[in-house]
Amino acid sequence: MDHSYKILILDDDNDWLSLCRDLLANTLPSKPEILTANTARRALTILESGNIRLLICDLKMPRIDGLQMLAIVRKRFPELRTIALSGLEAEEYRSRAYALGVDLFWLKGEMQRNPRLFNECLESLLGRDTTAGFRGIQSKSLMDIIQMECLSRSSTVLRITHGPLTAKLWIQEGDLIDAEAEGARGEFAFQRLLAWKTGTFENLPPEPDRNRTIFKPINALLLESAQTLDENAPSAEPEQMESSSHRKTIWKLSQLTREGADFIVAVPTDGKMEPEGLGTQSISSLTHWTLRASEAAARLGEKLEAGPLLYFSGQNVERQVLLMTQSDRVFLIGWPNDASGNLVEKSRKLVASWDS
Repeated sequence: MDHSYKILILDDDNDWLSLCRDLLANTLPSKPEILTANTARRALTILESGNIRLLICDLKMPRIDGLQMLAIVRKRFPELRTIALSGLEAEEYRSRAYALGVDLFWLKGEMQRNPRLFNECLESLLGRDTTAGFRGIQSKSLMDIIQMECLSRSSTVLRITHGPLTAKLWIQEGDLIDAEAEGARGEFAFQRLLAWKTGTFENLPPEPDRNRTIFKPINALLLESAQTLDENAPSAEPEQMESSSHRKTIWKLSQLTREGADFIVAVPTDGKMEPEGLGTQSISSLTHWTLRASEAAARLGEKLEAGPLLYFSGQNVERQVLLMTQSDRVFLIGWPNDASGNLVEKSRKLVASWDS
């Protein structure tokens, strides 16, 4: 990746600019140069004079607001990558930003809660000249993109382009309700669409009156797709390694679906590897809680002279959680309160299948 890339952050809040600049300067692996502007006029001057690769633009600003700025940028700098930031969780802002052609829309609060994913998005936008993946989140498959939209409970229409082919997915409050691809509609269209390895995608305004043709949960659909991929896959070749990685992710999701769990988070105890999770967007906060709970359990085991505790569970009004320790990781598994069966044994299955 070209380390000469520059990112421009536009926001009228100087404190936020400083926070955002320091965060990106210290965490982005590619180490791009970070520039800031507190007015749209100043930002346009910088864009005209510098080799800016990516603009991160706040939407709520005085005089020339973020939406007006993005409209100007789209006409004058069509190759510029853009991310719209908003402190307001309003679907109207999201829809209008995507209608202007932004690459990504993020809430400021979510950016702070999930900086790892935000940084992944930035890195992929900075290096979006590669041929693999989908525009906007270069390292992610279409399966990943759909999963993120559903986990965030979005209402949107995803339009996907693959060469001369165009498809659409209708998502309503996190549920996939319809799909069109290659002359087909419904589940069959969805299965066809997931075979596309590259392309571009964009978010269109939601269509709440769209007739529903898909009634299965998204995890069940992805499970069926993973099974189809495995059944039809030839012997492994180097170019298939990426597909294999995606299939592993989907198989993990399928285990959650089969057992009925809400989420699973795997937290390394040595601090050298990044935590992983499925079924939740709160990996960072759950990681912190898991480590604290694991330390408390270890102290309790010592105090009771019972040795290391292999697992413990708890429950609140929303769900049950079970924490299970391994030699190198701690797993946190969330279950709905009405989950049936032996949750300890089910959790062990999920943990055992994590690296399979």
